[in-house]
Amino acid sequence: MSELRNINVAEALAFISDDALLLDVREDNEWEAGHAADATHIALSEVPDHLEDFAKDRLIVCVCRSGARSARAATFLLQNGFDAVNLEGGMRAWADEGEPLVGEGDEPGII
Repeated sequence: MSELRNINVAEALAFISDDALLLDVREDNEWEAGHAADATHIALSEVPDHLEDFAKDRLIVCVCRSGARSARAATFLLQNGFDAVNLEGGMRAWADEGEPLVGEGDEPGII
C-alpha cells in the first residue's frame, strides 16, 4: 500500500485538469452550502458502498472541509487498491485560494 500523500490546491487543480476525480466526502448539508463545480459527492460514511464507482486507473483527489475526513477517505481508498491523495486544508483552503464554489440554486457557495 502506498503512503497517504497530502497535496495543496494548486497540485489538486493540476491533477483535476489532467482527469483526476475530485471526491467531496463532506455531509449533504456541507455539499449543498458550497462545493467545487466539478466535484463528485459521496459522504465519507458511504464511500465503502461506492468502490465499484471508482476507476482504479484514475487518481482520486479527496476533499472535505479541512482535510481530516478526506485523509481517512484517501487512506481507505489506498488500502483498497485505488490511487488517492488528500487535499490538505480541504474546501477551506480551496476557498482561501479564491477557487469558485457552487451553492444550491442561485445562492453563492459558502464553506
